[in-house]
Amino acid sequence: MNLSDVVSLTFQHLYLVIIGTLIGGGVGFVLAIWARRRPRLAASLIGLAEVIQTLPGLALLALLLLAFGLGNGPVIVALGLYAILPVLSNTYEGLQGVDPVYLAIGKGMGMTPGQIFRQIELPLAFPVILAGLRVALVTSIGIATIGVFVGGGGLGVLIYRGLQTIDTQTLLAGAIPAALLAIVLEVGLSLRERRLARATASK
Repeated sequence: MNLSDVVSLTFQHLYLVIIGTLIGGGVGFVLAIWARRRPRLAASLIGLAEVIQTLPGLALLALLLLAFGLGNGPVIVALGLYAILPVLSNTYEGLQGVDPVYLAIGKGMGMTPGQIFRQIELPLAFPVILAGLRVALVTSIGIATIGVFVGGGGLGVLIYRGLQTIDTQTLLAGAIPAALLAIVLEVGLSLRERRLARATASK
């Protein structure tokens, strides 16, 4: 093991996390927009996403292994499935939380429903949506480390190798970067979220 291996696996880990989260987050975002005027449908979709969220990571990966085989495929799909709930729930709540007064003002100005959504609802809900994306990304960093059990790459490779050989240095070479990635994303997105919330509140 050398530094170049750690760097390469770190970027591979980030790739898996970002791709999986963006796919799942995109699905959650679209579902929330589709269901925002249908409370019963929204409750059903969120309930289904919650069921997926309760599945243990290894169990879900084992099921996906049967469909996608060994490699990064089942890892990306699993990360996507886990990312749906936080983005779906937060997007729906954020859009529902927009003050109706702003919507009425938009209608009074002659704005179309599409313009109201893009120029009023989405900007006001964005801090809440970003919070959901933050949760999804940080969660994905941890889940991606067990992707090694289905042939996935990333920092889990070093962690697993260190456990197998009882090599503390190799174990830490995988665990420390994974922890740092989670901390950096958590702190960075939290700060961004607070700035957006303050900017939204001041309008």
